[in-house]
Amino acid sequence: MRTKIVAGNWKMNKTLEEGVLLVKEIKQLLVSSPFTQSAEKYNIIIAPPFIHLKAINDLLIDDPFISIAAQNCSSEEKGAYTGEVSAQMIKSTGAKYIIIGHSERRNYFNESNAMLAKKINLVLSNNLLPIYCCGERLEERNTNIYFDVVKKQINDGLFHLSSLEISKVIIAYEPVWAIGTGLNATPQQAQEMHKFIRKVVSDKFGEQIANSISILYGGSCNAKNAKELFANPDVDGGLIGGASLIASDFVKIIQSF
Repeated sequence: MRTKIVAGNWKMNKTLEEGVLLVKEIKQLLVSSPFTQSAEKYNIIIAPPFIHLKAINDLLIDDPFISIAAQNCSSEEKGAYTGEVSAQMIKSTGAKYIIIGHSERRNYFNESNAMLAKKINLVLSNNLLPIYCCGERLEERNTNIYFDVVKKQINDGLFHLSSLEISKVIIAYEPVWAIGTGLNATPQQAQEMHKFIRKVVSDKFGEQIANSISILYGGSCNAKNAKELFANPDVDGGLIGGASLIASDFVKIIQSF
């Protein structure tokens, strides 16, 4: 059975004090949540800004339900790269995951598939787990090349890995055209792409591995639409943006399985 995952990506939001308060609110709401009765089936991940990682990890050190992720890492191991944060540094904070290839990193910082493949290698070599993002823009969907776009992102970013390595990867599908645009992907569109992604992985690594990998939906998933999205057989959870900044909404999404 694949792990069900809800990952909250805070992006560039929350001061350190605000972030600590938000995590405390989430923890408090989870105490009385039905989620705790079957927590072994799920994984909650919080991805705050870099400056929060150590403080929030310390806050969650004995929490069996919530893990920490970084939102990005450098493509270099170490050295004279002012302003960068390495995978090794992230590991030292207690984080377990790193988001790689988020659409905003691809679009705003011109991160290529080749660069992301380097980052994936560094994440895995530091015994961390990558959440690898893929997804198409509006013009790519409108011109019906979205399957080709996503397949290439997965091929270039992940297909150099061994079977053991790929089994440690979480994939997140982000329809870029449905993030902050007022447009929404239907549950049917989400399932269609998730099923396609699983087939792409299966063709390379085999059905058993493909069926073990969690694929998250990252297109404006919120407390209102999560239940319908998560009901799809190939949607294993969500990579949540804005809704992860509100404790009650984030917990409602967790409860949507």
